[in-house]
Amino acid sequence: MISTSEMPPSSCLIVSFFLLFSLLQPIPCFSDSLFTSDQQALISFKSQIHDPKLSLSSWSSHNPVTNWTGVSISNRTGRVVVLDLAGRSLFGPIPTVLCNLSTLQLLILSTNSFVGPIPQCFTQLRLLRTLDLSKNAGLQGPIPPWIGNFSVFLTKLDLSYNAFLGEIPSTIFEMSSLIYLDLSNNQLVGNIHEFKSSLNYLNLGHNQLDGSVPCFSRSVKFLSFLNLAGNALSGGIPTCISSLKLLKELNLSSNGLQYRISPRFILSHRVEILDLSSNRLSGPIPGSLVQNPDKSRLMLVDLSRNQLTGEIPFELTNLRNLQALSLSNNQIFGKIPPSIGNLTYLQFLDLSFNLLTGSVVVGLAGCFQLSHLNLGHNLLTGEIRPELDALDGLRVLDLSSNQIWGEIPLPLAGCKSLEVVDLSGNNLTGELSGAILKWQNLRAISVAGNRLSGVLPDWIFSFENLQQIDLSNNGFSGFIPDGNFNVSLKLNGFTGSVNAVTVSLDLAKGRRFDLGYSIDQVVGIDISHNELKGAIPTGLLGFKGLEYLNLSCNHLDGQIPVGFDKMTRLRKLDFSHNGLTGQVPHGLSEIKGLEVLDLSYNSLSGPVPQGDRLRRFPGAFAGNPRLCLAGCAAAEAKLPEEGATGVGGHSVGNEGKSFVSVGAFWISAVTSFYVSLVTLLCSSKARGYIFRSVRPEF
Repeated sequence: MISTSEMPPSSCLIVSFFLLFSLLQPIPCFSDSLFTSDQQALISFKSQIHDPKLSLSSWSSHNPVTNWTGVSISNRTGRVVVLDLAGRSLFGPIPTVLCNLSTLQLLILSTNSFVGPIPQCFTQLRLLRTLDLSKNAGLQGPIPPWIGNFSVFLTKLDLSYNAFLGEIPSTIFEMSSLIYLDLSNNQLVGNIHEFKSSLNYLNLGHNQLDGSVPCFSRSVKFLSFLNLAGNALSGGIPTCISSLKLLKELNLSSNGLQYRISPRFILSHRVEILDLSSNRLSGPIPGSLVQNPDKSRLMLVDLSRNQLTGEIPFELTNLRNLQALSLSNNQIFGKIPPSIGNLTYLQFLDLSFNLLTGSVVVGLAGCFQLSHLNLGHNLLTGEIRPELDALDGLRVLDLSSNQIWGEIPLPLAGCKSLEVVDLSGNNLTGELSGAILKWQNLRAISVAGNRLSGVLPDWIFSFENLQQIDLSNNGFSGFIPDGNFNVSLKLNGFTGSVNAVTVSLDLAKGRRFDLGYSIDQVVGIDISHNELKGAIPTGLLGFKGLEYLNLSCNHLDGQIPVGFDKMTRLRKLDFSHNGLTGQVPHGLSEIKGLEVLDLSYNSLSGPVPQGDRLRRFPGAFAGNPRLCLAGCAAAEAKLPEEGATGVGGHSVGNEGKSFVSVGAFWISAVTSFYVSLVTLLCSSKARGYIFRSVRPEF
């Protein structure tokens, strides 16, 4: 090597300039060979998968790797450290070439369509901190046992929403680095053991895990999210869960948990979500579910679908931040606490399918943010309180199957946001209140099974969003309105995709919790079992999206309108037990999806339209003596007369009579006479009976 002291002055100047220039340039601290190997691995990955949306089009040798979609490199080494391809619509097996990215720290392949097992060579990714393969559905097989010990740096493991099966590997329970674990929505079996790591987030929901609920003692000071819902866990709820002081969400729903909820089961005031629904819990609801109710952050309590008894503890009404309370489908009795009005943030209240008595308390008007109110299927009495008009944000009102009486109060017009109203199965009287007209967002209404009367108002079919209307089993009279049909409403074009009215609870860190009130997807009208008369209005044919129409058990007359073949979505049609006349419209045989047809017990006449579709409903035409199922000539269709054979063997016309000649008649008569005479004279018993002496009676 030549030192600079031995160089000529000119050369020394050049070298000095070169060194200065080099110092001013960024110094690459990585070799071209390492950079190229990562780049080649990614190019190979791209070539081995399907990319229908060209999400990886930026992966090109002509484009700097720093500009590649989902790829991040280390500023220090230039190696790939992050590969985030979430939601790119990629599919196929996971290429093993990813294992060449030995410096990878974060690998996210979630929300794609990858299939097959997790590659064994992932054991080479020893620096991995996050592994997220969730929501691929096609990833399957057992979770490999090495996944719990291949990287001592792994803090987050998410394999949720796939098809993994078998038991959770013991190595996962023995990991010490794990903070976040989500194995939910797979087909995992076996018991849940204690974890050695201090978990902050644990979601094992919706698998087939069994055994009892552990205490998670290593995570007492850290666990904030615990979801074990939708498994086969048994036994009671351990009181040691109360020791999880940072817990914010506890979901043990849809298991086989049983026994009473211990009075010592008292959660931290930090808990926001408590869901113990769909178990076999029994006994009374504890008065104190959380410490310091005044400081409680509890937003949702769901104890529905259990076997709980006793009364609703008034302490629940002290949870001032409560936004949703569901105690439905239990055996709770007593009255609704008047202090329910203290829950001013309450949006969702479901106490249905219990044994509650008393009236619909006025205190509910204090829950002025209430969106869903379901008190159906109880033993409530009294009248509907007009004070409920204060609930101007109410979207669902269900008071069905109680013993409520009186009229629908006019002040309920103030509930202008109502979308679903179910007042069926009560003892309501009077006419349909004009308050209903103010519910312009109405999607479904049922007042079936009451004692309502009067004529149907002409605005009854005018609601723009209407999907279902049930006025059956009342005493409505007069005519079905033949005007003011809003044929642009949902009865005309509803697709059935929206089947619930939902309310969303906003939780911490932008999370949301959705609750809903389900409504049937079918679109239809039921006005059966009333006292209606007159013709079927042709305006009903304008509801082209109608799936069922029931006008049975009324006093309707006239002919069945022509045009039902245009109602292509019709599945059920019932006009039975009326006084309809005329012929069966041929268009009925053109409705391809018809599943139920009942035109029985009317006064229909003429031939039934031929075709395989109507033959599927053999009892649909019973009780129409002038109706002909088969063998009718064209003339019979125009003027049916006595004598023809109709539905059930009834005579409907003269055609087809078989007359005998007069001569044949007399020959038959004489022959019968002589045969009878000979028989009588040749029988001693017969002679004795006929010629016996008659005793005179006085």
